[in-house]
Amino acid sequence: MQAMANNATTFSDLDNLHAGDDWTAQQNTTILPPKIPIISIPTSLSGGEYSFLGGGTNDKTHHKHGFGKPTKGPALVILDPELTTTTPENIWLQSGVRAVDHCVEGMCSLSSTIASDADAAKGLRLLVPGLLRCKSNGKDLEARRECQMGVVEAMKVVFVHGVPMGASHGIGHQLGPLGVGHGETSCILLPAVCAYNVDVNSDRQAKVMSVLWEDEEVSRMLTAKGFRREEASLGEMLHVFIAELGMPRSLKGVGVVGKAKLDLLAENSLRDRWCGTNPRPLRVKGEVMEILEMVKG
Repeated sequence: MQAMANNATTFSDLDNLHAGDDWTAQQNTTILPPKIPIISIPTSLSGGEYSFLGGGTNDKTHHKHGFGKPTKGPALVILDPELTTTTPENIWLQSGVRAVDHCVEGMCSLSSTIASDADAAKGLRLLVPGLLRCKSNGKDLEARRECQMGVVEAMKVVFVHGVPMGASHGIGHQLGPLGVGHGETSCILLPAVCAYNVDVNSDRQAKVMSVLWEDEEVSRMLTAKGFRREEASLGEMLHVFIAELGMPRSLKGVGVVGKAKLDLLAENSLRDRWCGTNPRPLRVKGEVMEILEMVKG
């Protein structure tokens, strides 16, 4: 819509519309805002329908840029769980983990607030057991509805409370151009990022763990996998949860292998603003590589 509003028809035109390395603000004040209203009927759980942001990959550099204001999100969002039953299972579940990622990185952020934590926790209480139930029974409409409502809470963390995300999102943005699905990036990165950050935000990670243990269904799953509440780490708990959904757990599992690809991913990640807002900010390539080594497979 932004391209249409600004009569952008060439690569060069599009290159003038994105927000650089900042996914929220638009530096070019001459860009015209879209005028055509959008109605969204989502069939996945990525939450893009609640966002004014867009993303696009530069085909020459394989760097993913954000398109920020004056973009506009949908004027109306219609949720119908029955319409989602034809969504491929892997898309539904991986996009659901993306929504979980918003909640977890939101609660684990050093910039979170009491209000943002409350919404993130509400999202987790809907999403995590809801996704487990969807995996067990893809026709469970109530579980699907709860997942959809969990996405609403997850997106509040970023777009109502303004809590910055961390390295799971930052590296994930740049993993997408290598052919990895938007939700798969969270499946692979989130547990490792939690492990990387635990020395600086263990108290915040403990809050997330408490939310997960409080749910009877989630607690039962974790206990069956041999976890004890007083010994578990958030990264380990998320790893088991994501594996239970049957989602990929390594870069190798999604075809991202070899030094050249890892080097490109690390270098592009350093330019993503949410790597800089990670609880342990990623400033040099070696710090990104430390996380990538955990998930290399």
